Amino acid sequence: MTQIKVLIIEDEPLAQSELKRLLISSGYDIHVIDCIDSVEDAVEWIRDNKAPDLMFFDIQLSDGLSFEILKQVKTPSPIIFTTAFDEYAIRAFKVNSIDYLLKPVKQHELNAALDKFRSLHTSSSAPSAGGLQLSQIEKLLELSQPRYKSRFISRIGDVIKHIDIQEVAYFKAEDNEVMLVTHQGKQYFINHTLDQLGNLLDQTNFFRINRSYLVCLSSISKISKYFNSRLKLELNPTTQEPVLISRVKVPEFLNWMDK
Repeated sequence: MTQIKVLIIEDEPLAQSELKRLLISSGYDIHVIDCIDSVEDAVEWIRDNKAPDLMFFDIQLSDGLSFEILKQVKTPSPIIFTTAFDEYAIRAFKVNSIDYLLKPVKQHELNAALDKFRSLHTSSSAPSAGGLQLSQIEKLLELSQPRYKSRFISRIGDVIKHIDIQEVAYFKAEDNEVMLVTHQGKQYFINHTLDQLGNLLDQTNFFRINRSYLVCLSSISKISKYFNSRLKLELNPTTQEPVLISRVKVPEFLNWMDK
């Protein structure tokens, strides 16, 4: 086989770009046909287009798990999953002969997965989506997947930086962009809205206090009463503008603090 036609299903633009870069650098003749960012669009694409040689599935997409795609449409294409699961889950998936890569994806691991794909393709025994045991996969997910996002990526020039969730103090929306601020005061732009983050983060530790801020509990250094029954927060790292919680949201915030 010469050129490998690849479909990428991934909802983070930076992760899409990084995977494409790694594929180009793999030494294989790769043609990325398209990048899809949701379950709904992926189902439509697969129904309307010729099957690619290989597909990369991010497990958790903006509108659900990518396994939902395989429940709605059949494809003969083998799949390599990308995910942020821990080493225990990786071992479990490999036992079941399902390839997937831990984010952030490393070049040598991607190359090894492509080598396996080529070997299986040559021997005419490549696994297809139709042969996947979805119920078995989902059971493994229930046992081993983290419920919430564990890291973020951000582009700094030509460099891709990953930030673990433990480093995050708060997220700030400004001029239609969202900035991640670490406990050390470092700032990174990320490709998520605050609404999206509300579904991706552990709400025990993070709270959307207003339109502009989603904060980690450990970043709150002081809470004060403010005019018109509102609350004022002092965050660490400090902010240039006052961070206020509206009167309507105060009870919900206090309940969250008291958990």
